[in-house]
Amino acid sequence: MKLATTRAVITGGASGLGEATARYFRQAGAEVTIFDRDADRGSKVAQSIGAHFAETDVTSEDSVAAAIAHASAKMGGISACVNCAGIAHAIKTVGRDGAHPLGAFQRTVDINLVGSFNVARLAAVEIAKNTPEADGARGVIINTASIAAFDGQKGQAAYAASKGGIVGMTLPMARDLAASGIRVMAIAPGIFMTPMLAGLPEEAQAQLAADVPNPARLGQPEEYARLAGFIVEMGYLNGEVIRIDGALRMR
Repeated sequence: MKLATTRAVITGGASGLGEATARYFRQAGAEVTIFDRDADRGSKVAQSIGAHFAETDVTSEDSVAAAIAHASAKMGGISACVNCAGIAHAIKTVGRDGAHPLGAFQRTVDINLVGSFNVARLAAVEIAKNTPEADGARGVIINTASIAAFDGQKGQAAYAASKGGIVGMTLPMARDLAASGIRVMAIAPGIFMTPMLAGLPEEAQAQLAADVPNPARLGQPEEYARLAGFIVEMGYLNGEVIRIDGALRMR
């Protein structure tokens, strides 16, 4: 696979890691359809880079099915799916206000884990329709985990559980889809300069960056995007999770 001939759907493509990936893929010549709940921002990003857009709730089967159909029609098929949509809460299992709200835990898992699987499974149906390349390859699915899946900190029970699920389903999904020529990979980012972190004071950003061994800075969304692009083109990468974190191990 080459980025220049890739037809990609990217969830959470209106901001952060997803937006950076959409921009990077388009710069490389790929066809891109952005999936996001933010119709205003998503449409603007798509228009600015010459991509397509579909307002999408990743937790809804009907919404994702409609978005996949729209993307396939606009691009003439789908060959890559990058799942970046996600949320995070900082809530302890038992805090000052009592037990962790069950709804917050369920919503985090529903969006981050169930939503990623929902998009991946429906995208896989379309990817499987592609004419295989010489080695049988038809496409690739890239899900976003987190180093919190391995090093979850206080207040990250819900987030770490959702990202641990992404890690856990990577290999079995790769095995499930092998006969269709579809690879499945996951990226586990460390602390990245996403809109959420960009809103923190510079002092707080500096403190977070100081924990990263080398380079001692926050990750840039473009670095995630470049790794996603590398995975698309490196056809022997399959069934694995790649950390991109500057050797950070949270504690």
